[in-house]
Amino acid sequence: MSSWWILYTIDGFFFFIVAFTVLYFLVFSVAALMKHRNEVKRAKVQNRFIVLIPSYQNGQTIRNTTRSILGQTYPQRLFDVVVISDHESDLTNMQLAQLPITLLTPNFDQSSKAKSLQYAIFNLPKFKIYDAVIILDAGNIVKPDFLDEVNDAFTSAGTKAMQTRRLSANRDTAFARLDSIFEEVNNTIFRRGHQVMGLSAALNGSGCVFDFQWFKTNIMKIRTATDVEKALDALLMRENIYVDYFEDIHVFDEKKRTLKDFNRQRSKWIHTQIHALLNNIRFLPSAILNRHYDHIDKILQWMLIPRTILIGIITIMSIILPFIYMTLAIKWWVAGAVVLFAFALATPDYLVDKNWDHDFTMAPLVTIGGLLNIFKAGKSEAIERVNTASQWVKKQKDDRKKKKR
Repeated sequence: MSSWWILYTIDGFFFFIVAFTVLYFLVFSVAALMKHRNEVKRAKVQNRFIVLIPSYQNGQTIRNTTRSILGQTYPQRLFDVVVISDHESDLTNMQLAQLPITLLTPNFDQSSKAKSLQYAIFNLPKFKIYDAVIILDAGNIVKPDFLDEVNDAFTSAGTKAMQTRRLSANRDTAFARLDSIFEEVNNTIFRRGHQVMGLSAALNGSGCVFDFQWFKTNIMKIRTATDVEKALDALLMRENIYVDYFEDIHVFDEKKRTLKDFNRQRSKWIHTQIHALLNNIRFLPSAILNRHYDHIDKILQWMLIPRTILIGIITIMSIILPFIYMTLAIKWWVAGAVVLFAFALATPDYLVDKNWDHDFTMAPLVTIGGLLNIFKAGKSEAIERVNTASQWVKKQKDDRKKKKR
């Protein structure tokens, strides 16, 4: 086998997966330019909401979030706020207990957002009846008319799930500003672009709204300790439930300020994406046969290369290949230009400010972190799969021993 054949194979393999991701970004970035606005009429009915806020060691941020949602113009008798305070300090819990909320204080050995949400639903009084549930994260801030807007939108949407637009609450460091850009690129490609194309929007980490009965039933089905939103996304797609997107309803989210926190967050997201893909890839053939385009699109989303890793691969190939064979490098240069063009289209004008050039000097550090994260995520996923398999084998052995007895 010649070394040239090996080179062509490696080059072709990497370019195929990169080109697919680049084309996906470009199509939905262009689609998002088309005008599409959800018509939201003033609702004639006022829904009853429950707002769930899971919090793990967040201190001041959870207090700010709670005060924010309590300061609504929406009638207070029509919404309840539940804070699931997991491993918060006694001082934080004492301050939260003084607010007109339901405070739950679980003490999980292995904490997760899914466990917190399940704990909240399990501990709700049986006589409480709600129309919809809203998920917020600690660190989220909402405007006083947030629930009024959600009520109008949820009534107009006529679906069991919707996503509001999450924006940055702080842009005080270079990494917070980069995080703000990435957030808005996600909003453009995975939400507005999809909405224009008639596809479901992707759920975000917070600001999502669900039909209460659907959520109450399905949150209990989640067993993953990773990203609960992707698990809910998968359940919605399997039931062919459309997720609507309302970009005029804002949830402000506190962004990571340091490189360490930024890369730790990306490492977690890469792990959850791999986990979601491995758990749902088996549904792709049936989704294709049944023409469930939302479900197909969702699985394809989880096949995409994360942005920082994508840029890293394109950069490495663009630099190395000219020294080996110039012709092979040209397509990588084109791919790099196209993906930068797609991201430029997806970035709102308000984020292009005086700090723009300075912020992107930090991009190489993010890219290096992203490349390291994929190996960590792969290792973590492999360990989790081995542990799961070991537990299953042990359970089978124990069951056989019981039968013999």
